[in-house]
Amino acid sequence: MRLVLPPAVYDDIINHMLGGYPLEACGLLVGTAQEDGATQAVRFVPSPNLARSALVYTLDPKVHLRAERDADDDDLAVIGVVHSHTHTDAFPSPTDVAAAADPSWEYVIVSLRDPSPSLRSYRIDGDTVKETPVLIFPTGSVGN
Repeated sequence: MRLVLPPAVYDDIINHMLGGYPLEACGLLVGTAQEDGATQAVRFVPSPNLARSALVYTLDPKVHLRAERDADDDDLAVIGVVHSHTHTDAFPSPTDVAAAADPSWEYVIVSLRDPSPSLRSYRIDGDTVKETPVLIFPTGSVGN
């Protein structure tokens, strides 16, 4: 398992997370699932954090619905959610674990605690949290 992020998608994520600071920021990843269990992101869909909080996030359901429809139109899928942690490590909190509804999704967390943002991804299935390696490569440049 791995998550492949094109550099432009990575940049979009980091810019949105920094732009939301000091509150948590959030959005969705759209892409494809590979046969080997890897996921390939194609784009990041930013969402406002409706919770307007530095501790939790709530995706805008209208953004989520639009992302699902646009992904379907492009023969893609929503493959994960991204959010920031403003003062803690890029590791799922108990709240993140409890809210993780789809074990096939990538749960990407960007820590803004340090001067340089730190991005990590996880698969969450019930109480089981497994880190997914993240590779920053142009779309289609990583083989199976």
